[in-house]
Amino acid sequence: MNRPLVDRRSILKALCGSALALPFAGLFAKTANAGPAPLVAKRLLVFYFPDGVPAPPGQASRFHATGGETSFTLPENLAPLAPHRGSCAFFRGLTMGQTDAGSHPGGAKKLLTGVDGGGGESLDRYLSRTVGGSAPFRHVYLGAMATQNNASGDKFVSYPSAGTTAAPEDDPVAAFGRMFTGVSTTPGSSGKKEVDPVEVSVIDAALDDMNDLRARLGDVEKTKLDLHLEALRDVERRIQGLAVDALPACNSTLGSLSGVDHGRLFDPGHFPVVLRAQIDLAVQAMACGLTKVAVVQASQHTSELIMSRFPATPLYTPSYDMRSHQASHYGQSSDPKFDSYVKQRTWFMEQVAYLLDQLKARPEGSGTMLDNSLVLVCSEISDGNTHSHDDMPFILAGGGGGTIHTGRLFDMPGRRHSDLLGTIARAMGDTSITTYGQGGSGLLTNVLAI
Repeated sequence: MNRPLVDRRSILKALCGSALALPFAGLFAKTANAGPAPLVAKRLLVFYFPDGVPAPPGQASRFHATGGETSFTLPENLAPLAPHRGSCAFFRGLTMGQTDAGSHPGGAKKLLTGVDGGGGESLDRYLSRTVGGSAPFRHVYLGAMATQNNASGDKFVSYPSAGTTAAPEDDPVAAFGRMFTGVSTTPGSSGKKEVDPVEVSVIDAALDDMNDLRARLGDVEKTKLDLHLEALRDVERRIQGLAVDALPACNSTLGSLSGVDHGRLFDPGHFPVVLRAQIDLAVQAMACGLTKVAVVQASQHTSELIMSRFPATPLYTPSYDMRSHQASHYGQSSDPKFDSYVKQRTWFMEQVAYLLDQLKARPEGSGTMLDNSLVLVCSEISDGNTHSHDDMPFILAGGGGGTIHTGRLFDMPGRRHSDLLGTIARAMGDTSITTYGQGGSGLLTNVLAI
C-alpha cells in the first residue's frame, strides 16, 4: 500500500466539504483586538484500555503511583511514562460510585458520562458540540478491535445521548479516507489528477442539488438559502486563502497506514499495527485542525483479545493463548496469569507513551502539541480481579495550554470521578461548568492551574 500524503490540498478539500454542514459563523473566529488569549486546552484525546489494572487488595498496586504530590514513584506498569512524568497528573482514590460496582459494563457506562447506567451524554460528546463545535469533524471515535464479535452497545464508552452509544471506526484506512478527503498518494500510483479545492469549489460541485432544492422553496426560504450559500462562499474563500505554512504539521506522511491489512482487522496478531495506526491518525487529525475531540478505544471490556499473539513483544507466547479478560481474573497474585496481566498493562502504557511522544514531536506555538493538549487515560474498572470502581486508574497527560498542574500525584480518596470530568471541561474552555455527571462536589481546584 502506498503511504497517503497529508498535504495542504487534502486539508483544504476536507475543510471545504465540511463547511457545507457546519455552523459556518464560528469556523474561523476573529482574534484581532481580542486581548491576551485565556489559558485553554486546545484539544482532548481519550485513550481507553480494557479490563482494569493489577491492584490486589492489601498489596502494592502495579499501576498506581505512590508517594507525595511531587515526590512520587511510578510502579512497573507506569514505567513507560517516566519520560513524560513531568507532563502527567496521576490520581489515587477517585471513585465512580457503588452503583454497578463489580461490573465491567456498569463501569463502561459511567466512565465518560459520570452517570450511573450511562444515563447521560459522555464528556467527549459534550465537548465536541460545545468548545469543539467549530471543527470540521466535531468528534472522532477510533477503535482497534472494539467492535469485535458484533459488540453490543455497552461495549462502547462514547455516549452521544443518555443511554445511547455509538460504535467506533475499527478500520484506520477507512477513517483516514473519510477525514482526509481526496488525499494524494505517492506520485505515479494513480492516473487521476487530484482535485484542488483552490481551483474547484465544493459549493459548485453541489450546485445542481442546491438548485433543485431552491426550485421547491418559497420566496422567503429562497432568500435564506441564497444568504446561506453566500456566507458559505465567504468561508470557502477564506479557506482557499490560507497560507501554505498555516498547517505545518500536516506536511507529513502517515506511514503506519501502509502496514494495515484490511483482512486482518480482527486478527489479534495484527492488533498492535491497527492501534498504532489509529493513534497516528487521531494525532494527525488534531494537528491538521480537523477535530478537537477524539477517542481511541483499544479493544472492549471483558476483552477476548489474545495478547499473547502480539509479535515482537514480551507478551508473545505463540503456544499459549492469554486473553486480556482471562488474565485479569488472576485469582491470587501468585497465579501465572497475574504476571501476564502485569505485562499486558505495561504494554498498554507503552502505547500511551507513544501517543505522548507523537504529540510532543509536533511543534505548536512556543511549545508542542503536548503542551496544549489533554490526554485522558482510563479503563472501566480498577483492579481486574475484583472489578472495583474505587481507586480508578485515571491519568491526565499534557499541559492543557497551561490549565493543568502536571508532574504531580493527586491523592483524592472517595472523590467522585465526575469532578475530574468537569475539570477537563473547564480546562477546555467551558467556564460555566462546575461539575459533570452525578455525585460530584465541584471542580478539582488543586488540579487546575487557572
